[in-house]
Amino acid sequence: MSNPDDEKKYWLEEPANINKIFYAVIGLCVLVALPKVLTLLDILLFKQGRFELADFFVFYTFFGVIGYVMMILLAKKLRGFLMRDEDYYD
Repeated sequence: MSNPDDEKKYWLEEPANINKIFYAVIGLCVLVALPKVLTLLDILLFKQGRFELADFFVFYTFFGVIGYVMMILLAKKLRGFLMRDEDYYD
């Protein structure tokens, strides 16, 4: 019979190695997100608008939110138009 103490210990079973992997993944996420955050803050890439309103700091954020809300409202209206009766397939 094998003794449980004699079993091979894998490298992922040690808490120190799990912590190393966790912090490596967090560091990688920060490195990937850093250019995006700097671009959003207009530090890395300066966006020059074609019209005066586009130079507003969060114009593109508001534009995206308004577009998304309009899409949801349009989908709700379209649902009423395309929806079938409950017993349509019976």
